Parts: sequence; structure tokens; C-alpha cells
Amino acid sequence: MALATAVGSFPGTDQAAHDEALRIVLDELGEDLPCLPEVPGRGHLAGMVGRTVGLLGDLDADLQPAGWRLTGTSGAPALDQRRARSLLGQDLDALEERAEGFTGAFKVQLTGPWTLAATVERPRGDKVLADHGARRDLAQALAAATADHVADVRRRLPGASRLVVQLDEPSLPAVLAGRISTASGFGKHRTVHPPAASEALEWVTEAVTGAGAEAWVHCCAADAPVGLLRGAGATGVLVDLDTVTAEAMDSLAEALEAGTTVVLGVVPTHRPDAVPSDTDLIRRVHRWLEMVGLDPAELGDRLAVAPACGLAGADRSWPPRALRLARSVAANLAS
Repeated sequence: MALATAVGSFPGTDQAAHDEALRIVLDELGEDLPCLPEVPGRGHLAGMVGRTVGLLGDLDADLQPAGWRLTGTSGAPALDQRRARSLLGQDLDALEERAEGFTGAFKVQLTGPWTLAATVERPRGDKVLADHGARRDLAQALAAATADHVADVRRRLPGASRLVVQLDEPSLPAVLAGRISTASGFGKHRTVHPPAASEALEWVTEAVTGAGAEAWVHCCAADAPVGLLRGAGATGVLVDLDTVTAEAMDSLAEALEAGTTVVLGVVPTHRPDAVPSDTDLIRRVHRWLEMVGLDPAELGDRLAVAPACGLAGADRSWPPRALRLARSVAANLAS
């Protein structure tokens, strides 16, 4: 049977909002694939990049007006980095308390190496992406931090039957196409060629699998490089079905046939004027499967369903309904 999951982010601006999101995730997705919620409305420390930077033990970083910036390798993280790490620790403490005795599958999310490189600045300015050595160091530090994070989550959820690490890579297609702007805004960073992009991503996926978890990659851009992700060791790919190109559709079908998990984002991330029924969404997934010649009854849990992207921008009443929709769609795809 297909699974249901969430991409990761939820609305709110404080710790209470995170704890409520965690309750919703465990209640609505408990038998499928719940995840550790992100509540980026709490500020930069709790955002996708901040949570990941906070885990980097081999690189120091601080928060500047323009965003996160590396400061060196002193082994003494700056205040903002320590605060980001502490905030994630609070989230994990809440998970450990609420999910005591949990025995199912569970997912956590981190920012992937290329989105980090396209976002975080070097000590002397401009993005890490501009410096081959800096982006290598960042990817390798992320690999080490990811392995430590998996071990921490495993300690807190000792009975979990399956752990998944989702690497968020919304910027990867732009990195590959040379579309990331320089600090001045007047130029673009050089294109990163696929072999180099695959190598850095593979360092992180190997760290995930070496720690006993599964490495999935989420890319909601229209030109998600599905083949590259699989070649770099991703055993799962998450996409927004609305943005998938014809070429990517074929790549996703090939991935499913080869045993890769494909998570289709089909549930709206904001409450639409006309809320679709589970039947509407099931028909949509069936149309796509018919187009690529696949039978949902033969895919099992290699096919999963989720909201199209994060739910951080939704009103507080929408996430539980969105996850219920995803779960109903997943449960009835093969019927």
C-alpha cells in the first residue's frame, strides 16, 4: 500500500506551534511516515538552512543581515549557531517525549549540500558556491553532521523500524543551470557540472546509509534532476506533481520501476477555495500512472503521497486536513 507523509514545514511562530505540529503529524501519519516538523516562522534559527547549519560541528557560522555566513573551523560555534542547535534539540526532546514507544517509520529533514552552498556565505563574502574548496568542505561537514544527527534520532526513537533522512534541494536545478545570482546581483555563479554535483550529494547520502537510514531528496523545482539524484545514492525522491516536466515524469517512472521510492506532492499546500476530495486526487495520480504505464497495485510503498511542498504558509487549520487527505489518497490508490 502507498504511504502518506509530509514535506516538513508547518505554520506557527513559537515552540507551542511546533509541539502542536508534532502532535498533528503523529496523530495523522502515525502508521505511514510521520516526520519531525519544521516551524520556520520562529525565525532564521528554525528555518531549513538554520536547522542544518546548527548541526555543523566541523564548521562555524553566524547569522548576518544577509543570512548565514561561515566564520571558520575553530570548533567554537558562534552564538547563533549554538542557538539554532539548541532549538533543534528542543524539538527532538519534544519528539522523544511524545513518541515514547514509537515503532514505526520516521523521517527527518535537512538542507542538502547544494542548496546550502547556494545560500550560505563564505567568510569573505559571496556564496560558498563560488569556491570549489569551500563547497567541498561544506558538503563533507554536512555528511559528518548528518551521520551524527541520525545517531541522535535513533537514540531518541530506539524502536523505530525505519529512519529516512530527507535532503531538501530546491536550489539544485538552479545550481546546475548557472542561475544562482552573485552577491552583487549583477552576475551569476558558474554552472556546476553534474559529476561534481553528484559527488558532493553522494558524500551525504553515503553518510545517511552508513548510519543506517535511507537517503531521500526533495526537489520541488520543475526541472528536478531525478536521474542525478538516484545516481548520487538517493533511494527516494519527493516532487511537486504540478511542476514536473514531461522529461522528469519519465525519469520518475523509471525510478519507480527500478525500486526507488517516489513521493508525489498532490495535496494543496494552502487551503484552496474548492478543497479537492480524496477521489479527485486519486484520479489525478491514476492519470499520471496511466500516462507512464504503471499499475498502482504493483507499486506498494514505493509510491507515496504528500502535500505539494511545505505547509508553513498555510492557516493553522489546514495541515491536519491536508495530511488526512494525503493519507486517504495513499490508502485508496490501489483500490
